This record gives sequence, C-alpha cells and structure tokens, in this order.
Amino acid sequence: MNKAKREEIFRRLHDADPNPTTELEYGSAFELLVAVILSAQSTDKGVNKATARLFPAANTPETIYALGEDGLKDYIKTIGLFNSKAKNIIQTCRILVDKHNSQVPAQREALEALPGVGRKTANVILNTAFRQPTMAVDTHIFRVANRTGIAPGKNVLEVEKALLKYVPKHYLLDAHHWLILHGRYTCVARNPKCRQCSIADLCEFKEKTPDVWQ
Repeated sequence: MNKAKREEIFRRLHDADPNPTTELEYGSAFELLVAVILSAQSTDKGVNKATARLFPAANTPETIYALGEDGLKDYIKTIGLFNSKAKNIIQTCRILVDKHNSQVPAQREALEALPGVGRKTANVILNTAFRQPTMAVDTHIFRVANRTGIAPGKNVLEVEKALLKYVPKHYLLDAHHWLILHGRYTCVARNPKCRQCSIADLCEFKEKTPDVWQ
C-alpha cells in the first residue's frame, strides 16, 4: 500500500469520526487504568457494567486498595479472570500509592512495571489518558492492519512498529481508536462488511465480500 492510499484512508476515517475515543467509560486516568486491566479477554460492555457499580464506591488507588481482593471481587465477579484481575489491581493500587503519589505514571517503563499492565495496556493509557501517539495493537487492529494492507506484520509488535511508521503523522494520535472501531463494527473477523465499508475501494484485501450486508 502506498502513502497516498494511507492518507486517504485516514482522511475518510477522520471525516466520519473526528473525535474517536475508547468505548470504556472512565473519568480519570486511574479509572481508565482499572478499566483497561479489566478488559483483557472481556468486552467493553461487560467492563462498563462492572465499573458502573465499582467506581461510585471506590475510584482511587486508596479506596480500591481498602476494599481488598475479596471486596473488589464482589464488584468485578461478572468479568472473566476476575480473580487474577482483582489481585493485579490491588497490587497496582499499592504501588501507585507507595511509589507514584497515587498518580498514574505517564511513562511506559513505569506503567509496564505495574501488575496486569503489559505493552498493549500501557499504550492504551499513554494514548487515551495522556494523548501520546502510541499504538495499542489488539486483535481488531492486528486484523485490520494486515487485511487492508495498511501495516502488515507477522506479530503484534511488528504491526505496532509498522503503524507508527506508516500512519500519516497528523492522524497518528487518533489512529488507534479509528482502527479498533473499524475492526469492531465493519472489518469484522468473519464476513467483513465490505459493502458498507468507507475505505473498501482503497483496501487491498483480496477476498472482499461485496454481497455481505448485515
């Protein structure tokens, strides 16, 4: 895929949604951090239902830590892997209080040192909370980047590096959200909605589904 195609793809995505953001509901960097940790192998909708109960009761490192693992589990038990997630969140709260003055750090190394926070989660926090031009490659972005030809790669890190290299710089800050939403609702894993796709004529996917309309 050439530079002109990529420019036009992101121009169209921008025009359709000038201010994209995560579908996770949050009111602070800390709430976002908790929500993203909870979202691993879970849906945003499911996480939002749990945090709608949790955050009014506890939404700071101190108040969630005070719940303890068992207390936190009561709020997040509807989410997959809630036992390990509760453990990680409690440990993360303790570290934030002890080492970061109860603030979410805006540095990758410090974020990745938190339990339950890997490279993808750190990228989400850096991009969404701190507006840094990072690229958190999930299954949706990995699929869209490879399928369309925007930034092919054999693994998540290759795709992340390719996107940082090839996405036009003036679109990079919001590209993460555009690609996730496109993969979640249009360029879906099975039967992609090519007929409804705003970038279908630019996409280099050889097996387009022109008859699919869902």
